[in-house]
Parts: sequence; structure tokens; C-alpha cells
Amino acid sequence: MDIEKWTNTAVEFATEYGLKVIGAIVFWIVGSWIIKKIMNTTRKLMTKSNYDESLQKFLLNLLSWGLKILLVITLLGVLGVPTTSFAAVLAAAGLAVGMALQGSLGNFAGGVLIMIFKPIKIGDLIEAQGEIGVVKQIEIFTTKLTGLSNKEIIIPNGALSNGNIVNYSTEGTRRVDLVFGVGYDSDIKQTKEVLMNVLTSHPKVLKDPAPAVTVLELADSSINFATRPWCKTEHYWDVYFDVTEQVKEALDAAGIEIPYPHQVEIHKES
Repeated sequence: MDIEKWTNTAVEFATEYGLKVIGAIVFWIVGSWIIKKIMNTTRKLMTKSNYDESLQKFLLNLLSWGLKILLVITLLGVLGVPTTSFAAVLAAAGLAVGMALQGSLGNFAGGVLIMIFKPIKIGDLIEAQGEIGVVKQIEIFTTKLTGLSNKEIIIPNGALSNGNIVNYSTEGTRRVDLVFGVGYDSDIKQTKEVLMNVLTSHPKVLKDPAPAVTVLELADSSINFATRPWCKTEHYWDVYFDVTEQVKEALDAAGIEIPYPHQVEIHKES
């Protein structure tokens, strides 16, 4: 009787759970195959869209783990294991981790947005968060710049993506804004010609867009001229400093006075 009883129990167990186990095995095989197809398709799409390599790896790993966790939870449901409490614990743990890493998650989200929409790229000269520098490295949580004095600047991606970014490299050319003042006795036409000759003779000043020299304002002690040469972005500081120096020399050679404060000594008779 005992053998018959155990045989009947085994048959009932196999009948009840055997199909579930077989179904779970089939479900796991099919699910794993689907996940592999999804990962391959996503990887191809990211590569085709020129996603940053570090972002590709991170997002693919994140997607892979997410799909595998979903597969395991579904598999437990197929086997008849209650998954409601398990999902609640997982959600609570995710919320706790999210609260603890709120700042880091904000920087991560900012890094993802920067890598996807690409407002900046490595080698760009940008101004952001009160800093100016060349983009050296874009990471998941931070962006590194090389400052104009060769200092390293690290900006959190959360602040970078939520703030204003001035990208000086996007257009490939920049306008150099300079102002030069001359005395009121100076001839305006002659002064404009001297300034324009300096601009047109400089090898790094572009002819298109053409440079411009205009009267900016009649100040208290000088006539100020807006001097606007254009150049390639990488030549900005060369043009800025060269033109400033050459304008001083050209104005001196033409006898055009650059006003400066004068001290007048008053001698009192004793």
C-alpha cells in the first residue's frame, strides 16, 4: 500500500508540476533567445546612430539586466510562485537606492542626455557654469574641460545639461569684438582706413565674412570704434592679440592720438 501510495503521489506531483517545469524550461529558452535578439538589434541601432561607446556599454548592460530580471519574475509566475511581494520588495529597494543616489542619478541622466543629443563634443570650446575650456572628456557623470590656462575643469553633467552652454566651435568661425578709442581731433575717415588696413592685412582674418569698422560711440574723452574681424575658431586669440598690438602701432604711425589721462601740475607762487 505504501508503495502504491507513493507511486500515486509521485504521479500526481509529476502531473501537477512536471508540465510547469517543462513549460518554465521552454519559457526560459525562448525568453533568453528573445532577449539576445533585442540586445543585438539595440546594439546595431546604437552603432548606426553613432552613440558614444561608453554610453552604449552602460545602456546595453542596463537593458540586459532589466530584461533578465523581468524574465526571472515572469518565470517564477509560470512556476506558481507568488511574485507580488517579490516585486514590491524590488520596487522598495529601487526607491531607496534612487533616494540615496539622487544627485548621482541626476548627473547620470544629464550625461545620457548630453551623449544622445550631443550639444557638445570632444574638442569643442565651450562656456558653461561660469567656466570656459575645451572639452577633453565626456563621461557618464561628469564632463572634463581643459581651461584656457591649461587647468582641468570638471563639471557635473546634471548642472551642465540643465544650464546654458555656449559652444564656440559649432560654426567653425568667430567674430573678434574689439573697441579702440581715438581723440576728438582725429579724422574719422582716416581712422577707419587705418583700422581696416590692419584687419585686411592680417593673414588669419577672414575675407568672408568681411571685417567691419564702425563708430560705436562718442564717449566723454574719445571716439570709440567697433572693430570686428572674423577668424577661424582656433585662431581667435592670435587675431585678438595681434590686432590689438598692430592697431596701436598703426595709429602711432599715422599720428592719430589714443587718449589717456593727463596730469597737469599747478605750481603755486610762494
